[in-house]
Amino acid sequence: MPVNFSVPYGKGWCGAASVTRDTRTLCRAVHLGEVTVHSGERRGSKAFGALLRFHRELGGLSQEALGARIGYSKSQVAMVEKGERRPKRLFVLKAGDALGAQGALLAVAKVEFPDSPDDELPREPSSLDEYLAEEGEAASIRSYQNMVFPGLLQTEEYARAVHRSGSFPTPDDETVEQRVAQRMERKALIHRRPVPDLTFVLEESTLTRPLGGRACLKAQLHHVLDLSELRHVRIQVMPHDLRSHPGLMGCLILLETGDHRHLAYIEGPRTSRFITEQPDLGNLNGTYGVLQSQALTPDASAKLITKVAQEL
Repeated sequence: MPVNFSVPYGKGWCGAASVTRDTRTLCRAVHLGEVTVHSGERRGSKAFGALLRFHRELGGLSQEALGARIGYSKSQVAMVEKGERRPKRLFVLKAGDALGAQGALLAVAKVEFPDSPDDELPREPSSLDEYLAEEGEAASIRSYQNMVFPGLLQTEEYARAVHRSGSFPTPDDETVEQRVAQRMERKALIHRRPVPDLTFVLEESTLTRPLGGRACLKAQLHHVLDLSELRHVRIQVMPHDLRSHPGLMGCLILLETGDHRHLAYIEGPRTSRFITEQPDLGNLNGTYGVLQSQALTPDASAKLITKVAQEL
């Protein structure tokens, strides 16, 4: 079934064109300029992914290079191109901007996903999407986690154990592996140049919670010790005998971007929020300062982690 759209030329419209769902034809037609969709199929197949790949290759970018530019992993770009994952609006906007094809990608997304619920193609990016987009380019990250090791510190086996436990509905093996792969790709920023400044505060109970079994936990502890040797990584442990501290309500991540913007991402049992405005942002920075002051020093934390690992 053809898709009808108009292609702008100069200040006016050059009329309507009709193309089939043949991917190459669609890509070349839409590449002519920004489109306004008038009618078409209710649900396409893989046209958006094909169009994304067309513009990516036209720009001489690999999936990894495009992902790095827009704050997504190589596997996320690949899944969108294969039609295995519906793109969020943030992805569409960032990819379009990076490739000079924002109008075309948005138009085809609207054709291909007309029945998408709000959380599939939202007008505003989700909190997690916003965070992931900023994380890859961050100049500094300060993280507090109260249940498990932070994602950036996780080994592959530990990440797999995290994604297999505590989720409802229970994810299938393929979904778990996709999530693990994405998490491992995010870790590349630890060795990025220029290096980001990374600080982590985690609960002492995390050191003894045997997610994935004793061998998995022991390997995770040694991995954390290795990372703590890096000059730009600081790891602090919050002692379990502390009566109270301001992190008990949930996880907190603070980012500073390359252009010196300050952002915060908080997670609780039922919700998450991405915060960019004062006074909340200032209050959360103050909260993190208190957490760091109450936690063990990096040296004392490393000694404690070593002791726990030796006892496993």
